[in-house]
Amino acid sequence: MGQVAVRVNGYQHTIGCKDGEEAHVGQLVEQIESKVTLIRAMGGQFSESRMLLHVALLLADELHDMKAAGAGAPVAAAAAPADPALAERLTKVAETIEGLAKRLDTERPG
Repeated sequence: MGQVAVRVNGYQHTIGCKDGEEAHVGQLVEQIESKVTLIRAMGGQFSESRMLLHVALLLADELHDMKAAGAGAPVAAAAAPADPALAERLTKVAETIEGLAKRLDTERPG
């Protein structure tokens, strides 16, 4: 079984994978790290778990858009330049998530 040492949001992780899939895992981590960079550029302070939640939501949103666009969308989306409208949507999604997280933090007993 292969292993890949990766760094996401400044933290080192060791990821297990099938032998020969190390490069693919590395490419996936690069995509995740690019989302981390995008979220950081939006400003604000995020805990590690909240940052990864934002990353997961961004990736899920992209997947949703690709599925909605049809089978040819993944190739087109991967090659598409940065879209200011998408950045604005992502900012709004991040603000909504941040607001929900703050409400959950204040409602949490303890």
